[in-house]
Amino acid sequence: MAYEDVPCQDIVVLVTDYLEGALPQDRAAAVERHLVMCDGCAVYLEQMRETIRIRGTLRQEDVPDEVMDVLLDAFRGQHPS
Repeated sequence: MAYEDVPCQDIVVLVTDYLEGALPQDRAAAVERHLVMCDGCAVYLEQMRETIRIRGTLRQEDVPDEVMDVLLDAFRGQHPS
C-alpha cells in the first residue's frame, strides 16, 4: 500500500483502531506511511492522542455552561432524537 492507498478521509475513520493497535499490520504500515507524508493527518493524530490523554481529567463542572450548551446543541444536531 502506498500513501495514496489511504486517503485523508480514511485516516479519520481508522485513527481509533490505529491508536488501539487493532489494524492489521499492513494497514497500520500504510497509515504510518501516510502520516509521514501528510502533516494535516499527523496533527490530527496528535490531537486525538491528546484528547485521549486528557479525557479522564475533564469533569462536567469544568466545562463552562455556555460551552456545554454549544456542545449539546451540536450533538443534538448530529443525532436527532
